[in-house]
Amino acid sequence: MPVLRGAVTFSRFRVEPAKEAPSDIKRWLTRGLKAHAFEPIDRRSEDDRAAGFVELENADAVDFSVGRVFYGEYVLFSFRIDSLKVPASAMKEELAKWSTNFEAENDRPPSRGEKTQAKAQIKQMLRTRATPRTNVLDVSWNQKTQQLQIWAASRKVVEEILIALENALGLKLVGLTPAAIAQTSGIDENALGPTAELIGMDLPATSAEVAHGEA
Repeated sequence: MPVLRGAVTFSRFRVEPAKEAPSDIKRWLTRGLKAHAFEPIDRRSEDDRAAGFVELENADAVDFSVGRVFYGEYVLFSFRIDSLKVPASAMKEELAKWSTNFEAENDRPPSRGEKTQAKAQIKQMLRTRATPRTNVLDVSWNQKTQQLQIWAASRKVVEEILIALENALGLKLVGLTPAAIAQTSGIDENALGPTAELIGMDLPATSAEVAHGEA
């Protein structure tokens, strides 16, 4: 929970004002989060990944009551990503056991079709036993300054959360990078390059350097 622990790795964005602002901000926001809330992976399906919004202080909660989302001028919530993967080593081990038992019972090795069918059944069995890997990324939105922070370092994950926010709330988010800030402020992008002072081009040679060169 980076927001509560004070981690400093995050991406900043400016929330562009909507053309038609909702009359009830709290109701609009909680409804949007609920519509795109996290749902656990269905182990009976082929899905191996699930993602969606959850409450900040409880990654299993998706009620999004006003008291759990609004903290003064801030809106705080999280984005949860679960991934389920069957270890290849476990799959190989279970399939080898099945093949040995099959051959012992039938006095012949399994056919390709039988092995394929067994492999699917074993995979399903291992899916029910596997524990999903959970990653929870926090989101903070300052309603006063209209700045939004996503507490994640992965560019791919940040982009996924941006798309989820756009779909859930219809937000238009602009990255607060130096180039974007310069453009908004009317500053020429060329002025953002390193100056001569920064790279030391205008630093005078010291007496020791001159003496060494003359020698």
